[in-house]
Amino acid sequence: MASSEPAYRTISEVAEQIGVPQHVLRFWETRFPQIQPLKRGGNRRYYRPQDIALLTRINRLLHTDGYTIKGVQKLLDDGAAPVADAGAAPKVAARRVAAPLAPTPVSDTSKPRDASLLVAIRARLAAALAEARAL
Repeated sequence: MASSEPAYRTISEVAEQIGVPQHVLRFWETRFPQIQPLKRGGNRRYYRPQDIALLTRINRLLHTDGYTIKGVQKLLDDGAAPVADAGAAPKVAARRVAAPLAPTPVSDTSKPRDASLLVAIRARLAAALAEARAL
């Protein structure tokens, strides 16, 4: 049975709510010091509503907006990604801090990926796969 809304959530509840595996949440704890769930006996994690809001924001920045972990770390360190109002911050504000990529060197991983470049790569890969299947 799920807990009430203001209550603490377990890692399994949060992972299901956000749509990522539990090990991803544990990994994010190592990369983002802002994530500090309450730990009880046996190191069982309990997430507060503000932790869940931050995790939701990080998930959106990584998987929807195309930022890298390093880019999200920079946003959080600069204060451009408010924790309390995580769901309401528009994408435009986040993009203003770290502009979208034009084709850049592979070593620069702190900025979001260029969506049109990814679409072009995906199309070329699909064409190559179709050609390989035809053979």
